[in-house]
Amino acid sequence: MTDSRRCPWARRALEIAYHDAEWGVPQHDDRVLFEFLILEGAQAGLAWSTILNKRLAYRAAYCGFDAARVAAFDDADRARLLADAGIVRNRLKIDASIDNARAFLAVQAEHGSFDRYLWQWVDGRPIHNAWHTPDQVPARTALSDALSRDLKQRGFRFVGSTICYAYLQAVGLVNDHLQGCPRWAELAGAVQTAK
Repeated sequence: MTDSRRCPWARRALEIAYHDAEWGVPQHDDRVLFEFLILEGAQAGLAWSTILNKRLAYRAAYCGFDAARVAAFDDADRARLLADAGIVRNRLKIDASIDNARAFLAVQAEHGSFDRYLWQWVDGRPIHNAWHTPDQVPARTALSDALSRDLKQRGFRFVGSTICYAYLQAVGLVNDHLQGCPRWAELAGAVQTAK
C-alpha cells in the first residue's frame, strides 16, 4: 500500500506493520484480547509507538500474556516488572495489569470467554465508521463510555473511555481506518464475505 493512502498516524516501520496487519482486525483469541488490554493501559499518557517498541519485552515480562500466570504474579513479580527497563515501569500501571488479569479471568468464568463478553457490546459485528480525515475520528464514544463503566465495575483499572476506545479500534470491534485507506475496505469486505 502506498504511504499516501495509509492512515496518516502510521509513519514508522513498526507503526506501518501494525497498521497494515493488525489494527482493526477483529480479534477473538482471549490471549490477544488480554495482550491489547494490558498494552492499551500501559500506553496511557504515552505514544503508541513507545508501546510498539516495547511489545516484545512486554510479551516476555508478561509470560506471553497468559492471563492466568499474570493473575498469579506476587510481590517478587511486581519488583521484577518495576526493574524491567524493557517495559513502562510505572507502579500504578503494573499493579493495574495484575488486577486486570484477575478481573479478566473472572469475566472468562462468567461468560465462557472474554471474547464472548467483549463482542456482545457490538452484537458480534464490527462497527465500520466512515471517517475521511483524522480529526473526525473520536477519542471516545457512547460505546467506549459504557464499556469503561462496566469494566471498572468489574474491577479493571486503566480502562477509561479513551483507553477503551483505542482498545475497541485495536481489536477490531471498531474499524476506524480512514475511507481512503485500503485497509478500511479490506476489513469491511472481510466481514461481508464472511456472511
